[in-house]
Amino acid sequence: MSTEKILAICQFGGDFIANSDGSMIYIGGEAHVIDIDQSTHFHELVAEISDMFNCNLDIYSIKYFLRNNKRTLITVSNDKDLRRMIDYNVDSTIDLYLVKKVENRIIRSVVADSGTSTDVITAADGEGSPDTKRLRVTNGWDNLITGVGQAFDTSKEFREALHKYAIAKGFVYKFIKSEGPRVTVVCSAKDCPWRIHASKSSANQDFTIKKMNDTHTCERENSKQSHRLATQSWVASVIKEKLRETPDYKPRDIANDLQREYGLRLSYHRAWRGKAIAEKELHGSQEQAGNQLPWLCEKIMETNPGSIAVLQADDLKFIRLFLSFNASLNGFEHGCRPLLFLDAVTLKAVKRWKLLTATAVDGENDMFPVAMAVVNTETIENWHWFLLELKSAIGLSRTLTFVSNRQNGLVEAVSEVFEEGFHGYCTKHLIQEFKAELGDSWSQEMKDTMVDNLLQAVYACKADEFNSCVENIKAKSPDLAEWVLSAKPELWSDAFFKGLRFGQFSSAAVQMFNEWISTRQEPSVLQMIDTIRCRVMELIYKRHESSNTWTETLLTPSMARKVELELSKSRHFSVVCSTTGVVFEVKDGVTNNIINMETWECTCRRWQLRGLPCAHALAVIERSGWCIYDFCSKYFTTAFYRQAYLLSINPIADPAHSSSLVPFRAKRLPGRPKKKPVEPRITSKRAVRCSKCRGYGHYKQTCTTSAL
Repeated sequence: MSTEKILAICQFGGDFIANSDGSMIYIGGEAHVIDIDQSTHFHELVAEISDMFNCNLDIYSIKYFLRNNKRTLITVSNDKDLRRMIDYNVDSTIDLYLVKKVENRIIRSVVADSGTSTDVITAADGEGSPDTKRLRVTNGWDNLITGVGQAFDTSKEFREALHKYAIAKGFVYKFIKSEGPRVTVVCSAKDCPWRIHASKSSANQDFTIKKMNDTHTCERENSKQSHRLATQSWVASVIKEKLRETPDYKPRDIANDLQREYGLRLSYHRAWRGKAIAEKELHGSQEQAGNQLPWLCEKIMETNPGSIAVLQADDLKFIRLFLSFNASLNGFEHGCRPLLFLDAVTLKAVKRWKLLTATAVDGENDMFPVAMAVVNTETIENWHWFLLELKSAIGLSRTLTFVSNRQNGLVEAVSEVFEEGFHGYCTKHLIQEFKAELGDSWSQEMKDTMVDNLLQAVYACKADEFNSCVENIKAKSPDLAEWVLSAKPELWSDAFFKGLRFGQFSSAAVQMFNEWISTRQEPSVLQMIDTIRCRVMELIYKRHESSNTWTETLLTPSMARKVELELSKSRHFSVVCSTTGVVFEVKDGVTNNIINMETWECTCRRWQLRGLPCAHALAVIERSGWCIYDFCSKYFTTAFYRQAYLLSINPIADPAHSSSLVPFRAKRLPGRPKKKPVEPRITSKRAVRCSKCRGYGHYKQTCTTSAL
């Protein structure tokens, strides 16, 4: 563990480029050095870096490379991550990089050893271009126009440079001549001699500045007309990238940023209209992003052999997409319990699509993504298709147990596709239904008591324990007790359920996927899949590295703590051994329990249901001097946990555009569509009124009324 100060080299504004072996290097940008140690808090690090580079770290992540691994960036997001980074840093220095949160694809090319240009991965899309940085585009704009002889490729390029130049210099201009091959511009201030003329050169066809008077006599510094430069389309172009990362970027904040950075005074309405145009342009680009889905599926299978990506389209309409990475399939097969949670995730940021997911749990009881599918609705047909693809991906080497809400066709689909499997009911949904039955007549204290009784019925391992819980509910409300018995306890109570859930009763997949896609702006399917891919890639790597530090026990840390807790309960149990040396009787002061050490069974049923020795079994193990770990399920061992995260997800290059890609068109949602908003560029429509007769619908020049 590092106890001395470490020099953190903070780098910002550059690009990541990849070598042929997949490792990445950082090029360009600026760098500063700060001191950090074990006493440094994450919020202190964020504040110092934010002040150092004058940037908002809400839209950036702090990342670093582990030693001897330059392929995967590790995120520092809290105090725990920061201390872990410091603990396992063996050098006196470490490189920290500021990376945009939502971008993780290629934006530039590098020259390979062969001299050819190839696409490579970067972690900060747009960082190298001043036009896309966080409202710092004025840097260098005052030098975009240098004088006579300066050449531009096109007239459009000249106009864009002139616009930025005028903003940086703080003056307003107007066009005297604006034709295709010729442009003449003067300062809009009266009697100001500033003037520029550019035209297409006949020699090399460039658009060249032919004449320029760069002298200003106008008061440009405090010009009240400077806001005229900030047209709504220009505002949209400036804020588009930040709006992509911060969808709740408010018009008032837009106006304040533009005034602080450019000195432009904008009204709230102009900032709002600029935001509306930017959102419209972003939405259009998201629709086009679907054209890259076939390419993405092909690249996933190419860069991650063994992965499965199935895209279905009909009449040029996207229907559904199934995806499972080889790292996930291998991790589930060799490191996770034969237990899968099926969820339909309604992402907060996506209104038109459902995400069907199959997730497992690892040896630490953390969610492990196995497979997912993007569909338009949650139907029997879509679930049946998803499960067929899932069955093809994972095979049938083990008898599986499924847990879900058993709605929208899941009951039929699971029983048809996995005939030998077991299908339980998710405890979270059971509790929600139970609370709905309670109504408003109960006090909060009584509601909590009744829910606790139901949970005890869920965790009950024997029928008499379950009946005792139901009796407690019946004493307060016979109707509720009848509801519990009619809710098919064989699907959710351990006392009657036939499958093995290993103590897991519900999934956190919905919450995790919604946190991963944490944006109010609706992403395209491509963006959504790419974001999830990057998150799973980082999750696998972080857990793999974390597990390499476990050296104390053969069990994972959380399972070792559970065993220790049960062991403390067994200290005063009385153990009686049979003549066979296999069957034991344990008295815990309340009941007598029979333990069969050969079949790993106890009459309390907790050992066989949970996979870890119960307190009664631990009492026998301690008395006999056996090794506790020999009687624990292999799924809770450190070795199996590491197998779950043994393989990594390889990165994918940026999509290449192709005219042969399947166009992305969503099916129309049911119901009446919402009224379209007014075009943001049009604020109002005023009727034409004649100044002669005061009538409406015509001008004075076309008025036919006789003069009085």
